[in-house]
Amino acid sequence: MSDKKCVRELFYERERMTLSPYAFLCENTRGREKPIPPCINRTEFQRDRDRIVHSKSFRRLMHKTQVFMFPAGEHYRTRLTHTLEVSQIARIIARALMLNEDLCEASALGHDLGHTPFGHCGEEVMRDCFDPSFSHYQQSIRVVEKLENDGEGLNLTWEVRDAIVNHTGDHLASTNEGVIIKYADRIAYINHDIDDACRAGILKREDIPEKFIRILGKSHSARINTMVNSVIEASRNSPTIQIEPEIGEAMMGLRTFLFDRVYHNPSAKKEEVKARTMLESLFEYFVKYPEKMPEFYYKMQETEPLKRCVCDYISGMTDRYAIEMYKDLFIPQVWQLPGEL
Repeated sequence: MSDKKCVRELFYERERMTLSPYAFLCENTRGREKPIPPCINRTEFQRDRDRIVHSKSFRRLMHKTQVFMFPAGEHYRTRLTHTLEVSQIARIIARALMLNEDLCEASALGHDLGHTPFGHCGEEVMRDCFDPSFSHYQQSIRVVEKLENDGEGLNLTWEVRDAIVNHTGDHLASTNEGVIIKYADRIAYINHDIDDACRAGILKREDIPEKFIRILGKSHSARINTMVNSVIEASRNSPTIQIEPEIGEAMMGLRTFLFDRVYHNPSAKKEEVKARTMLESLFEYFVKYPEKMPEFYYKMQETEPLKRCVCDYISGMTDRYAIEMYKDLFIPQVWQLPGEL
């Protein structure tokens, strides 16, 4: 037999030799709920990345709202472009700190797979119609564990799932790479939401408080650079991931400014009432007529409550799919004889 090492073993060897003592090594993964044979050419985190990128829920992010609903321009962020920006920021931080870049990439790409249509408006509707504890990060875990692949899930490693479910709020992931996703997500949306708000005319560059400009930078790229560098500098030679206090305070101040001036701005949210009404109507309809859902969600009633099945179905919809579904169910079609104009 040949004693030649496979590519995966070479990756493991390289991780041991080059990564920080605070990095999570792929060979130490807790594994998957359903064990599978190892791949000779990829580590387990590389496989997770590939499974996420090839999933239907990942592709649907392309047509899900980030902040602005139905933007006319082509340069506004969607949930997919947000995800790609988070992934890039996370990889930069991980690479600089000599942490596991593959774990960061897979976790970042999967962190929003459970997001509802119409952004946080959809999330609020699911709380009202299904369960007050509904959250997009818990739904993301449900997607990768139960909903993808016709109920088989993506069977991701424990570490990637841990990073996904702990990427927001007061939760902290168990790995440094998972904690990076929390910072990368925040850095991404704070900066690109300002950029989109300026593009939409809701904000002007000069509206951004001077105290944040002075600390973080005048331009979009300068602010991202400042925040990313701050995480790297504060976390170098440290067992934990953190950000320098002054930069962190300015970042959170800018986030509060966004909530006041953009996220709750009537101009940005003028279509939200319509979207909310539409999703509520769809939820009520499918609770009343569950047989109208696709077979997969209808049959889930054998093991899940009906409202849980309806929530899963609607949460997975894209904005445009929800709109078309609403039109088909509630908007009368104009009747005409064949051949009439």
